Amino acid sequence: MNTDKLSGLKIEPQQKLRTQKTFWSIIITVLVVMLLALLIAQPWAKDSRDTTKNESARTTVSTNSVGATTTAVSSSPTTNATGASVLTVNGYIINRERIEISPRFLGVVKWIGVKKGDAVTNGQVVVLLDDTEYRARLAEAEGQLAAAQAAVSRDELNFHRIENLSRTDIESKQSADNARLILEADRASVQAVQGTRDLARTYVDWCTIRAPLNGVVMEKLVNPGELVMPQSFGGGRGPSTALLAVANPLDLQVEIDVNEADLSKISINRKCHISPEAYPDKIYEGYVAEIAPEADRAKGTLQIKVQILNPDKYLTPQLSAKVDILKTGE
Repeated sequence: MNTDKLSGLKIEPQQKLRTQKTFWSIIITVLVVMLLALLIAQPWAKDSRDTTKNESARTTVSTNSVGATTTAVSSSPTTNATGASVLTVNGYIINRERIEISPRFLGVVKWIGVKKGDAVTNGQVVVLLDDTEYRARLAEAEGQLAAAQAAVSRDELNFHRIENLSRTDIESKQSADNARLILEADRASVQAVQGTRDLARTYVDWCTIRAPLNGVVMEKLVNPGELVMPQSFGGGRGPSTALLAVANPLDLQVEIDVNEADLSKISINRKCHISPEAYPDKIYEGYVAEIAPEADRAKGTLQIKVQILNPDKYLTPQLSAKVDILKTGE
């Protein structure tokens, strides 16, 4: 019985050979399929590498194109729509002309008609100072002038009377000369009093402070009731020295510091592109308007001011901006 079981488990040589043939057929088939897959995938991989290379090239070009408006600081040339940028520097937007309105004398603020951000026009009344004292001085000077003019009229009549009598020897010529000298002294007194009157009137006029230009109130430095003066000789707790700060918002520049190694790339009237950091997609035309006559030895830089052409509401003074110095337009 055991012999029969062993005979049942015995594998015939032909069956064993057939099993080995099937195994190697599967191995060969798998190898052939893998080889075909590699041959088919090779061109696609090449195309993929070419596509990736082209995308990288386009990305590089795009970066170079946008570099003129987004790079923080770069000294390498970049290319933009209008010309090559030879230098890119960061700076700050400033008002070309900022005026701080100060009083001409010590006084007290009586009224302020504007606040920060208000638009003003040249000649507009913006501040009134207390003019009580100066109006009193003006009234006093006008009274003195009226008295002096009355004295001149009296002495003119006296002089003419004595002069006529001296011709008939009723009055001496010395009396006539004395009357003439008194009249001339009175006329001189009238001129002096007129000067005092004009000075008092000037101080009254100075109590009315007007805007010196068309612009916007950048700062309101005092309030009604505060004491102001032209110049403070004390510390920080002394009287205010200015009333308002006014500037023209349509007259803006960018102030930049350029390293001495890059000064050869800059000249007066060289065209520039300006882009505010707050709005990097906005680009404004400009030109180099001012080159400082003296460098900062400690920093090794020279201050340059770039005038902005056609500024708008997106340009805010004291915010940072990027300036591209262009190769063209020298």
